[in-house]
Amino acid sequence: MYCRGVFTLAADIEVLARFGRALADPIRCRILLTLREAPAYPADLADALEISRTRLSNHLACLRDCGLVVAVPDGRRTRYELADERLGHALDDLRTAVVAVEADKTCPDADEKGCC
Repeated sequence: MYCRGVFTLAADIEVLARFGRALADPIRCRILLTLREAPAYPADLADALEISRTRLSNHLACLRDCGLVVAVPDGRRTRYELADERLGHALDDLRTAVVAVEADKTCPDADEKGCC
């Protein structure tokens, strides 16, 4: 029984670490926030985010590898969307929480280390 709990915790930590790696890049954050609104095609995403299609492709590959977005065939094109609608809610909740902490300056190390 104990081993199963440790395995589940390790799996949860890995999932959260992947999510953190995805959010560590501002472009990937912008992609996720854009896809939160609606699915999109790569060319449209590149134009909206004002980045090259090659650069966008690399970021989309990272987000696919993290399991956060999926590529959906649509005729001869491929559309991207969040892998699960709950990710959109999670992004909203995380953004709201971070903004609230920033506004309240409740991070205990904010002044000392500049980490927040």
